[in-house]
Amino acid sequence: MKFIAKTLFLSIAVFMSVNLCAEKNKKVEWPWIKKHEAKTYKNMPYRLLRPLNFKNSQQYPVIIYLHGGGGRGNDNVTQMNKTILYLSKDEIRKQYPTYLLSPQSKSLWNKDQLQKLKEIIKTLKNVDRSRIYLIGYSMGGHGTFRFLMEDHNFFAAAITIAGAGLKNTEPFIDTELLSDFPIWSFHGEKDNVSPYVKSKDLFEDFKKSGGLMKFTTYKGQGHNVPNAFLKIKENQVTNFSSDKCDGEEDSLKWLFKHKKASN
Repeated sequence: MKFIAKTLFLSIAVFMSVNLCAEKNKKVEWPWIKKHEAKTYKNMPYRLLRPLNFKNSQQYPVIIYLHGGGGRGNDNVTQMNKTILYLSKDEIRKQYPTYLLSPQSKSLWNKDQLQKLKEIIKTLKNVDRSRIYLIGYSMGGHGTFRFLMEDHNFFAAAITIAGAGLKNTEPFIDTELLSDFPIWSFHGEKDNVSPYVKSKDLFEDFKKSGGLMKFTTYKGQGHNVPNAFLKIKENQVTNFSSDKCDGEEDSLKWLFKHKKASN
């Protein structure tokens, strides 16, 4: 009986330990996340935040936010980070009424996901097709450049944060192709995950092509700067690839000012 009791006790302890670990690792769906409709399109999970106080008489831009490596999965929760939290605040939504589309990926962003996102946007009411924007951090910054290389004419402007690729990422960005496309890249100078030098070299290439890239360096900071771009920081220095760049200092004001030329 003692052996059976001891075995039963150990089994219960292991069961409780496994469940506690599962609860610890489970992503909490905070109330602000629930503002974002949870959807799936062709096996791609995504969240959708609609414009606040939607009006049928108005057209609305779209922001596509591409998460970094830490958001990978298919739970439709892990991609919801502090940047999306900031963009979900009512005061921001009142100032910038927009759709916010936050897809989730298990791996690097690719052209198939871009196609799915285009198809999702087609289903949204009153979209201003001249004002579709991209924001991406780390893996999402890399994905932003991937999307732009696939079809930059679909977008009006883009923001990348710490995302020009890893140390072993082969060059894939054609600065000549994107020379007239407005891009604002942010990067910590001590970043060793997505090396700072890759963004710096890319900026130098945009300078040679007379491009529209703005490049902000965070002095003394590393990779963990996902939402630093939302507020002006004392340690940031911004350079321009040409005098054609918009000098606006506020990143969201800069983003929403841009409108794609009609074809």
